[in-house]
Amino acid sequence: SDPRVIETPKLIWWPLLNGVILSFRPQKAGANYAKIWDREENDSPLRVITRKQTEKLAAAFADRDDVMVEYAMRYGNPSTQSVIEKMHQAGCDRILLFPLYPQYSATTTATANDQAFRALAAIRWQPAVRTVPAYFDDPLYIEVLAKSITDGLAGLDFVPDRVITSYHGMPKTYLEKGDPYYCQCVKTTRLLREHLGWPEDKLMVTFQSRFGPTEWLQPYTDETLEGLPAKGIKKVAILAPAFSADCIETLEEIQMEGRYAFMEAGGEKYAYIPCLNDAPDGMRMIESIARRELSGWL
Repeated sequence: SDPRVIETPKLIWWPLLNGVILSFRPQKAGANYAKIWDREENDSPLRVITRKQTEKLAAAFADRDDVMVEYAMRYGNPSTQSVIEKMHQAGCDRILLFPLYPQYSATTTATANDQAFRALAAIRWQPAVRTVPAYFDDPLYIEVLAKSITDGLAGLDFVPDRVITSYHGMPKTYLEKGDPYYCQCVKTTRLLREHLGWPEDKLMVTFQSRFGPTEWLQPYTDETLEGLPAKGIKKVAILAPAFSADCIETLEEIQMEGRYAFMEAGGEKYAYIPCLNDAPDGMRMIESIARRELSGWL
């Protein structure tokens, strides 16, 4: 129902959403979440990992008593509004918003900031606010992401014929209206390939998670995985650089569904390389960006 995510006019979209989609999609989504649920924490992997990222970033600032680190969810709990209110009541007069999306899109980064701005609109004495810009081409991000690939490949018992960077998709019309997401995804992969010193055909870009009948950004991840074995590419490794934490789109859609589709099409070896999550290198990158964007405040 977020108009930044679904730009279809409400007169058309809302009857579809409330009459059709919400009648069937929750059951399917619930079944998929059950496959990846963190039984030990009894929580979603996304929230478990995000909480750990927050704790580790807070620990990095432990030598200061004037820094407070919290996490919030656009559409879940803890809500952005509740966290903004918590920080404001604690005396925070300067807040840095850090949307954990390396590539900017109105459907992701902007929606995260929107939620914070809505909460700020209700505050009489507002804190000063900064937002972290997209970091898709940040040298440290590229370095850390490239290292996660080399480390991931080093742990495999095979050498992949192709490595795939699968990004979350969006309707092609959003690109045509000026959303920079597609271009930033392509640049991230190009910089990765250059950093790794790989030939152009070794690392490729695809887009996942499409929904509905309209054309989305291509090539599609699922169709690519189904078509590669017929081209003689039977060993692949895949990662999802648009995600800062593993979630249903990576653990269920890519690690599970992607493997099944590829192997059913004649593939022989398939590996998923995890997101940066709360690994030391990933946290070093997040801390570096946070400190840079806090410059002048600390």
